[in-house]
Amino acid sequence: MHFLDQAKIYLRSGSGGPGAVSFRREKFIEYGGPDGGNGGKGGDIVFEAVDGLNTLIDFRYTQHFKAPRGKGGAGRNQTGAGGGDLLVKVPVGTQILSEDKEHVLADLTKAGERIIFLRGGDGGRGNASYKTATNRAPRQHGTGWPGEEMWVWLRLKLLADAGLVGLPNAGKSTFLNAVTNAHAKVGDYPFTTLHPQLGVVRHKGREFVMADIPGLIEGAAEGAGIGDRFLGHVERTNVLLHLVDANSEDVAEAYRTVRDELDAYGAGLEDKPEVVALSKADTLDDEMLDALADELEAECGMRPLRVSAATGRGTSEVLDALIDHVDAREAQAEEVEARDWSPL
Repeated sequence: MHFLDQAKIYLRSGSGGPGAVSFRREKFIEYGGPDGGNGGKGGDIVFEAVDGLNTLIDFRYTQHFKAPRGKGGAGRNQTGAGGGDLLVKVPVGTQILSEDKEHVLADLTKAGERIIFLRGGDGGRGNASYKTATNRAPRQHGTGWPGEEMWVWLRLKLLADAGLVGLPNAGKSTFLNAVTNAHAKVGDYPFTTLHPQLGVVRHKGREFVMADIPGLIEGAAEGAGIGDRFLGHVERTNVLLHLVDANSEDVAEAYRTVRDELDAYGAGLEDKPEVVALSKADTLDDEMLDALADELEAECGMRPLRVSAATGRGTSEVLDALIDHVDAREAQAEEVEARDWSPL
């Protein structure tokens, strides 16, 4: 399946149907009067977040969405049928942005969440509704209100509990494959990972979702390499796992490069809890790992863990640390929700 996390689409809700001009005509009934019904309401544009989708690729091939208009009114005070709503299904985590990408118009973060994004126009009035004591045979009617239309951008931010960051070839995809059900491509060259990958971690009776994004290099915030486009997929995470290749020439510099790009991107990533780990620990002896850990600790301010996804060494300790942060953030969110709850 191809991955696409941005798409531009055109939306138009349905216009209201016209009201009818009609007069009652029945045998033996004199001066029947007006009986034209109102037009039907136009269809709404409705967005719904659904499970089972993790890409916007469908919107590359279907870019125009138009809800049907309402039907016209009829005699005998019959109101026209309303236009059916047009349901647009998107992945959970999709944001709807204005055409200039400056404003977030909607954010669908829960499965089953549904919003009416554009409302259809109301139907026009039939001539029966214009009848007054002094205007007993009106012939005017409403043509129906037009629907709304606009271009919008859809932007997908995958929902995950933990996010993997690091330089290219830091071992992120290998770690994801080792601890989750994912099957990310692994290669001995930079930018093997070209788009975000998700996997479900099952550890000590707990489950959480982990996201791997393409590696960052210096200048990613300005578009170098693949750029920082995919960092949006770890904006919603509770914790970041920062993997530093133990075989790097300078582990402190490798750590600092990624941190600088996270700070430049902003959006709260610079303040997220972080677990730092030296990856590919099976390739070096303990004495060298101790020296590298001291060097990295001096840079990041915490003792880095050691992990080898190839042998499984240290993976349990890393997952324990991630679960602690995930549970702490979830408990904090529940506390805030409980504090803000009101019966009114």
